[in-house]
Amino acid sequence: MSETIEHHAVQPTAKKRISLYQPKQEGLKFPEIPEFATSAEERLYRKKHLVAACRAFDLHHFDYGFAGHLTVRDPEHPELYWTNPMCVHFSEVKLSNLILADHKGHVVEGDYAINQAGFVLHAAVHEAHPDIVAMCHAHTVYGTAWATTGRKLDPISQDACAFFEDHVVIDDEAGQVAVEEEAGGTVAAWFKNVRAAIHKNHGLLTASRHSIDEAAFWFIALERACQQQLLVEASGIKPTMVTPERARYSREHVGSPFIGWLHFQTIYDQLVAQQPDMFE
Repeated sequence: MSETIEHHAVQPTAKKRISLYQPKQEGLKFPEIPEFATSAEERLYRKKHLVAACRAFDLHHFDYGFAGHLTVRDPEHPELYWTNPMCVHFSEVKLSNLILADHKGHVVEGDYAINQAGFVLHAAVHEAHPDIVAMCHAHTVYGTAWATTGRKLDPISQDACAFFEDHVVIDDEAGQVAVEEEAGGTVAAWFKNVRAAIHKNHGLLTASRHSIDEAAFWFIALERACQQQLLVEASGIKPTMVTPERARYSREHVGSPFIGWLHFQTIYDQLVAQQPDMFE
């Protein structure tokens, strides 16, 4: 992929502003969502950002053995998706070892096996929701701990408000190892019109209708929100809730798909600078 289509190299345009964070003046350095001339260019962009998302999960210590799987649809063949290889640590994921799989769990391209649990959950969601482009799941400390409560997150902060009325708690099959197709179908049914799910006794899942960047950042944000709520509840002090009206306003302005993508660009740039082996 040429540098001209990476987000940091795209020149500002006269596009309608979609966020209050965008500069009012043109000509200033600011990330812009790229546009692509070919499917090949978009495929390479998605693959590079999938690798970066895996490396970001390593930076945030989301690893747990071989558990954890991230997926993004192929732009030319949406019935196929790219994912991280089985039993390869997040820190070792790179362009050359990504795998391409179908919704039946067959590896179409790549040398590594597919994570069966990842196939069951992600393939079911991707197949049931053609609009979902990317999805993330990992066995994290705070997300898994909060998942044992079977509760949604409260709007106790601006960060938490990004998920206000935009996440669900999945009670079905709670605690069951997700290796059966029926379990995947059950989880998929919950992902209509939401970006995140707390799977009781299992952990966190996020999805994006736009990019792997967004799905990855909101997973990071969801884990932090779980940590924050656990800390507040452990203090014994009753938190002040953001009102529903203000929570919805915050979600619209600091929890939009664009903002999720934008947040991830800082992580992407850091990784590109510090881990050049990602794209080998």
